[in-house]
Amino acid sequence: MRIPIALVAALAATAGLTGCSLSSSGANVVNGKEKFVAKCGACHVLARANSTGVVGPNLDEAFQRARQDGFGQDTFEGLVHRQILQPAILPQHDPVTGKELPLMPAKLVTGDDARDVAAYVASAAAEKGKDTGALAQVGGGQAKGTATEKNGELDIPADPSGALAYTFANATAQPGQVTIKSQNKASIDHDISIEGNGVDEKGEVVKDGGTSEVQVDLKPGEYTFYCSVPGHREGGMEGKLTVK
Repeated sequence: MRIPIALVAALAATAGLTGCSLSSSGANVVNGKEKFVAKCGACHVLARANSTGVVGPNLDEAFQRARQDGFGQDTFEGLVHRQILQPAILPQHDPVTGKELPLMPAKLVTGDDARDVAAYVASAAAEKGKDTGALAQVGGGQAKGTATEKNGELDIPADPSGALAYTFANATAQPGQVTIKSQNKASIDHDISIEGNGVDEKGEVVKDGGTSEVQVDLKPGEYTFYCSVPGHREGGMEGKLTVK
């Protein structure tokens, strides 16, 4: 989901929750956070959700001025909900680069899910600190640890939540032919790609349980594995592979 830059203007023109699972409107913000990460985090920055997408506007920056001016939860919630159901249909452009941004599809989430996402974004955007309680248990993950090649295969799964991350931050392998696999259980597109030392290979883009893979002949040295879907590497979906 990419909430258009028009949202920023709408907030200006019209002038946190932490551990609790329900907003003042009765929305389930825990479900909202889960759905936001799965459907929206690949495009947006939202610090409390650990989302690092760079394709759409930074939601913390978008809400910062309006929050400072005293606008509240209900105002934000209503605006985000309308943008989810009826996003802008005119092309939007990055204010810095001038590059045209992809349009946000309508109704990526609907019904109660849409209301829950709107409530979570309204509670979290431009708010300092971290989510606590039940909210802290869900959302985007961060890559940790090192994947190790075994018998010529190296598994580096994508984060199942839909976050822009693999489950491992780094990897090691022995020299020779190696098949690198990345299962993606999330509903957004990811792949596994690798570059370095003369290698430049990209796997198939997959989602919903599919597995992307590349077969490469690795020599001793350092390589970078990454997701080649636009914006994902820039959002932090990459790691170092050491061959020795």
